[in-house]
Amino acid sequence: MVATLEYSSQPGAPEQAVAEHIKQAFANPKATKPLNALKNVPGDTIQEPLHRLFLDQKRLERNRAVAVRECKRYWGANYTDGGKECDEFPFASTYEGSAIEEYDTHVERNNFSVLPIPGDQNGAGGTLLRGFYNANRLIDGPEDGFIVKIN
Repeated sequence: MVATLEYSSQPGAPEQAVAEHIKQAFANPKATKPLNALKNVPGDTIQEPLHRLFLDQKRLERNRAVAVRECKRYWGANYTDGGKECDEFPFASTYEGSAIEEYDTHVERNNFSVLPIPGDQNGAGGTLLRGFYNANRLIDGPEDGFIVKIN
C-alpha cells in the first residue's frame, strides 16, 4: 500500500507556498530550478513514489546542502531576505532528494526543484510532513513508498 500525503494550495492554507511549489514541480517540471529539459520529478504516482530517508542523516544533510546551493545559484546569496527559506522537492527527508545523483549514478541529473518561499509556509509544510511520517508509521527505505497530492 502506498500512503498519500496531502497539501492544500487553497488561499490561507499554512502550507500554501509549499503546495504551489510541488504543484509546479509536477505540472511543469522543466520550468523549475535547477534547469533540466528532461526533468520528471517523482512523487505524484504510485509508479514513482517517494521513500523516507531517516537513518542516514549525512545524506539528509547533503540533500539540504545541495538544495541550498541551488537556491543561492539561481536567486543569489540573499535569497533568504524577507524571511524566505529554500524549499526543495522531493523532500530532503527522502531518498529521492536533491543529492540523489551523488548516491545513484543511474538517475537523471537535477531531477528536483528548489524555490525560495516564506519561512513560515516552509515550516508548516515540514510539520505536516513529519506528522504524516509518524501517523503512517513510514520506515526508512524502499519498503514504504508514498505519494503527494495537492488539493
